[in-house]
Amino acid sequence: MLIQLISLILGLLLGFGAMAQSQPYSVPVDSDYPKNVYWGDTHLHTRNSADAYSLGNLNLSPADAFRFARGQELIAHNGMRVQLRRPLDFLVVSDHAEYLGGFYRFNVDDALIRGTDVANKWQGFVDAGEISKVYATFVASMDDPENNPPLPESTRRAIWEDVALTADEHNKPGRFTAFTGYEWTAMIEGNNLHRVVIYRDGAEKAKQLPPFSAQDSLDPRELWKSLARYEEATGGEVMAIAHNGNISNGMMFPSVSVDGKKIDRAYAELRARWEPIYEVSQVKGDGESHPTLSPDDEFADFENWDWDNIGRTEAKEDWMLKHEYARGALKLGLEYEQSLGVNPFKVGLIASTDGHNSISTPEEDNFFGKFPESEPGPERLENILAGRLWQNWRIVASGYAAVWAQDNTREAIFDAMKRREVYATTGSRISVRFFGGWSYEADDIYHANYLDKAYGQGVPMGGDLTAGPADKAPNFIVLAAKDPDGANLDRVQIIKGWLDENGRSHEKVYDVAWSKHRKIDAETGRLELVGNTVDTEAATFDNTIGATQLATVWQDPDFNSNTRAFYYVRVLEIPRPRWTTIDAAYFDLEIPEGAPESIQDRAYTSPIWYTP
Repeated sequence: MLIQLISLILGLLLGFGAMAQSQPYSVPVDSDYPKNVYWGDTHLHTRNSADAYSLGNLNLSPADAFRFARGQELIAHNGMRVQLRRPLDFLVVSDHAEYLGGFYRFNVDDALIRGTDVANKWQGFVDAGEISKVYATFVASMDDPENNPPLPESTRRAIWEDVALTADEHNKPGRFTAFTGYEWTAMIEGNNLHRVVIYRDGAEKAKQLPPFSAQDSLDPRELWKSLARYEEATGGEVMAIAHNGNISNGMMFPSVSVDGKKIDRAYAELRARWEPIYEVSQVKGDGESHPTLSPDDEFADFENWDWDNIGRTEAKEDWMLKHEYARGALKLGLEYEQSLGVNPFKVGLIASTDGHNSISTPEEDNFFGKFPESEPGPERLENILAGRLWQNWRIVASGYAAVWAQDNTREAIFDAMKRREVYATTGSRISVRFFGGWSYEADDIYHANYLDKAYGQGVPMGGDLTAGPADKAPNFIVLAAKDPDGANLDRVQIIKGWLDENGRSHEKVYDVAWSKHRKIDAETGRLELVGNTVDTEAATFDNTIGATQLATVWQDPDFNSNTRAFYYVRVLEIPRPRWTTIDAAYFDLEIPEGAPESIQDRAYTSPIWYTP
């Protein structure tokens, strides 16, 4: 009997063991959705850019920029040692295609440049003591290419090959991604149409065709066609990122193309194909929205540059704003989709620096400027940059491009950009997830495997929601966590834009999650302010207010299943000292009149679109 009992127990144990071995012990690891956020800069200039070189960046090369981004210490132009506390995960060196590398090589007597017609023209200016006219040829090339021709084709190809090989040399799959890229810098009548071009490919493909510059054409449609030619010729992949629309004076998200003709379906299809993401924030201002466009949005007045264009040739007018700021463009996109059948402005959102000193430092407390003249020093708060642009104190430290990708490789990060699973921050590494679906439940955010349901039953930022169950509004999952080295979170907002049944666009800002002990005012509909712990004189703040994490599942209370809409998330930090306040404390200076003493850094996710 005892033997039989022992045999029964062993059998049960063995049976349980066999049954247990037939079930997975842990969560599956082969899911293909991205689990990591990677931080980078898609817009940085080195001495290879004619303007950067002319403004004093004489020494720091693309190789230096990649090394700095990976965490290596450099000596800045002001003689200070500079190093990132937290290295970047990826970088695009995006030097101007117009005279790419030409100014630097001319000044060091490089044989590639010397003897060319362009170099002979520059030498004539130098010999006549008119060195400023050398720089003027670069500025003119962005608006008058016929009278300012490019370097010879063979020279352009040789320099471009060097650019691509340098990116390959610093690309370390799994650890650091170095992209090949450049900037197409059209500037019609002083209005900014600039785009950054990024390659998925290595030098073997990228070097086959030289960059398409404003000297080839000032029309963005011709740029997009050149990208198509590249892909057809090489089998590679490439995209363009429009940037800095707030100084385009209405030309970045236009109603007419550069030839004065109304936007048509062909334009919409080209732009939608080649420009999946938009640079919403950078050195020359924040471009999410504007108080004139969004008078009911108390946070729309953030680092706005709204007085003229990049060439300082024409004052800003109110009608231009909806063609410059991201929220206006997203609303225009819905209107075009309804009339043309294609949304030309269906863009994800990122930020980057547009730095011209080879140094990417977008954080307020480690901001080394965006030009050699704006690097730290007791004079930078008062200086006017290069005597011709803007007061240094107006320069914005922003920003980061955050990418949700499977791994840190060119392929994975590029693909994430292409599907718009990206977001922008203005200088903090805030972590944000955003999903839309029809069957999310309120407690999903508390489940350890919430990502399985979030991806399995919905779409992430950058995605599309189509018609759901009858008479049901979509649900949205939002999770945000503070920068581990930064400020606590104030609130999470969802910004909605939609068309009414007459085709007119509208917008609304919803507070959906916030730090505790605050309420929404019943009369104003606004959430109480979080407070401000900034000590201006010491340039410090305390994380005694706000939250470390905020999460919610939110359902649109105003949903209309018959109308097009988009939704994106804005996450606000509590106030912290702006870089100008930090400078004033460090160098014992007065904060310039008009400069904010504190700043609420923020994140903007790519939208999720609803189409009936």
